[in-house]
Amino acid sequence: MRGESRWSTRETFITRHTRRATAPLVPEVTLHLATDVTSLWQATEDWLDQCGVAPPYWAFAWPGSQALARLCLDRPELVRGRSVIDFAAGCGLAAIVAAQAGARSVTAVEIDPLAVAAIGLNAALNDVAVAAVAADILDDGDTIPGEVILAGDVCYEREMATRVWAWLGARAAAGATVLVADPGRAYLPQVGRHAVARFRVPTTRELEDRLERDTVIWRIAADDADVTTG
Repeated sequence: MRGESRWSTRETFITRHTRRATAPLVPEVTLHLATDVTSLWQATEDWLDQCGVAPPYWAFAWPGSQALARLCLDRPELVRGRSVIDFAAGCGLAAIVAAQAGARSVTAVEIDPLAVAAIGLNAALNDVAVAAVAADILDDGDTIPGEVILAGDVCYEREMATRVWAWLGARAAAGATVLVADPGRAYLPQVGRHAVARFRVPTTRELEDRLERDTVIWRIAADDADVTTG
């Protein structure tokens, strides 16, 4: 009962501090998104003091997740009938679209329990089945099956980018299709990838330093997992 009560509290927090909205590039999907960035950030900092949760990255449809979602909507054959992992899923946008596009199974992986709760709410809002898992999958190896790995905007810190890229490269070498959407972050590795799509994603100056992000979706090459970040 204690766990159920805390889960309910997370869902209540999310619904109180967001509203139902759509992302500019993916109007087909409705999400619980922040309307007032400052107040939500402050509310989450207060929650952080009490419960030890991360900043509310789950409350925004970041450019990488929008680009991946748009690609899956436009090219459903990439995920149809396959098991999909949405890595560092945030609000779960890419995971939801993968499910809509006919993926056999979809797992959205996050380390933030509030993000996991938000993904559950968003999946239910769009009437799709997405398994939201709280885990550091980089340490768990291949415990979650995924024939397709989707990763949006994961190269914004040097140490994390190096660690993530090595794991993604290993999954590609094992036979997975690995798609990484990057909106021009500083630590995207310069080798071991091939561009498959490009999108101009509208953004807001509350979150970014410009009003659009040129976001490229890269497929990680299976034969070049050992790379370094810039």
